Amino acid sequence: MSVPTTPATPASSGDAITLERAIGRVMRRLLPFLLLMYVLAFLDRANIGFAQKALQHDTGLSDVAFAFGAGVFFIGYALFEVPSNLLLHRVGARIWMCRIMVTWGLVSGAMAFAHTSTAFYVLRFLLGIAEAGFFPGIIYYLTHWFPQSARARAVGVFYFGAPLAFIFGSPLSGLLLELNGTGGFAGWQWLFVVEGALASFVGVWAFFYLDNRPADVAWLDENERAALRVAIAGDDHAAASHGPRHVGAALVDRRVLALSAIYLLIQMAVYGVIFYLPQQVAALLGTKVGLRVGLVTALPWLCAVAVTWWVPRRADRAGGHRGWAMLLLALAGCGIAVSGLAHQPVVGLVALCFAASGFIAAQPLFWTLPTRYLTGAAAAGGIALINSLGGLGGFFAPSLRTWAEHAFQSSSAGLIALAAASVLAALAIGTLRTGEATETYESIESSAGTTAGSTAQAKRSSST
Repeated sequence: MSVPTTPATPASSGDAITLERAIGRVMRRLLPFLLLMYVLAFLDRANIGFAQKALQHDTGLSDVAFAFGAGVFFIGYALFEVPSNLLLHRVGARIWMCRIMVTWGLVSGAMAFAHTSTAFYVLRFLLGIAEAGFFPGIIYYLTHWFPQSARARAVGVFYFGAPLAFIFGSPLSGLLLELNGTGGFAGWQWLFVVEGALASFVGVWAFFYLDNRPADVAWLDENERAALRVAIAGDDHAAASHGPRHVGAALVDRRVLALSAIYLLIQMAVYGVIFYLPQQVAALLGTKVGLRVGLVTALPWLCAVAVTWWVPRRADRAGGHRGWAMLLLALAGCGIAVSGLAHQPVVGLVALCFAASGFIAAQPLFWTLPTRYLTGAAAAGGIALINSLGGLGGFFAPSLRTWAEHAFQSSSAGLIALAAASVLAALAIGTLRTGEATETYESIESSAGTTAGSTAQAKRSSST
């Protein structure tokens, strides 16, 4: 089969309608399940924040030891990201996503027995190794199913996993903590065991549910499979024409390294807030972490779901992914800073709504940038490198926050430092417009906007 020499723009209104119908079917089939997987992944990363006080009380972990243990997850995660994603590229998502989820569920459950600082460090490190490749694997997997004109929408729906983990997972985590003493287990032990078991169960389910590529499935008709194949092949050809074609080249590409640094700043803001969010909300409410705090903690994530639903769709239609990402990260930085300075609970919670909405909705837009010039094995390796190096922000964030609070003798100083990281990420994304990358980024973004516009016009035509 010949590969198109230009990015895939539907040749006719009928082709565009078929493509949009195929995209809709793929979204309905795959994204709810991928979303469930991400909810569980995020729960197993963030439940350490709910367990913090009870865990420290029972085990004697200091604040510094807890911060290091919370962050060391990302060291193991970073070391094995690229190898894991290359294995997914080789064996397919069905097998590899099953392996990832089953092993991380088992390790997460074992956290219930982390009674010493050494055990805590080792299990957090192993949890990072077990989960390595999950997130970049999904981002890479979505490039097999969605053309560039629909990718922000698809990744945006997947990103619902983070806020939904808090909307539904926060009350669940709070409720599990209140099982303290049941069956001779502490509440924080129930938290790790139950949520780890859920991850392993869904991992087994993934093996039977996921399909590797559109060509493998019977739930799309022949025309829909062909429309997806042509559109995605065109995007891949366009990416290969101005991006690295091999894994080694992708790993040293300056754009990949620049995006890794930007993503590191974003993740510092994200995890610096998430790890301590239950404690911050409890402090605003003047109560301890439990079901009430879990319910209130869900409010910022409800806002994040709404913003993440709306913004990527608008950006797909207009092609303004970079500008929207900058705006959202700047708003997130302001929200983080205000939440630390606020003395009134209502003001603090509103600020947290801005923070969560900003840094969650910005990330699907961010991921449209590398997938515009990475394809094949280079995409698997490059996306994994961006996520692994960027994910180190989750390692640095707790230590940065703790250091800033101690250095300035202020509980607000840590949040202000994290807010600065978010604003700096917004400014750094803006620099992608300058220098030798300008023509590439702007021409690609224009093409994406044109394709999205053609598809939207076709949809309007079909409806009339």
